[in-house]
Amino acid sequence: MSERVKGNRPLSPHLTIYRPQMSSISSILVRISGVSLSFGFVLIVWWLLAASTNIKYFESANSILSSWFGIVVLIGSVWALCYHSLGGIRHLIWDMGYGFDLKTADRMGWAVIIGSFVLTFVIICYSGALS
Repeated sequence: MSERVKGNRPLSPHLTIYRPQMSSISSILVRISGVSLSFGFVLIVWWLLAASTNIKYFESANSILSSWFGIVVLIGSVWALCYHSLGGIRHLIWDMGYGFDLKTADRMGWAVIIGSFVLTFVIICYSGALS
């Protein structure tokens, strides 16, 4: 077997030399929001199934979803839905051929992230979910 000469260079980028870009952050957030949407969807389907079976099962499911944990999960699902929606609009803009330069892509990434939090706040406040 031949021996390889190893230099003083890193084998792969790591956090000390690699700065995450908006495209990688956005990609990671798409995956996180997709998983949380799936989890929230399962909880809502479970709640609806409990409502269609009997009152005791519905009361137990409803108490879990109206607890602090359920509220946090549902707010996270609302954020994930807002993020996915705004990300979809961004991708439609890209499909039309606009926004590929680095400055515009970064601005659109930040707009999607900030916009998703603003939309979540507006939806939660004006829906009366926390009252």
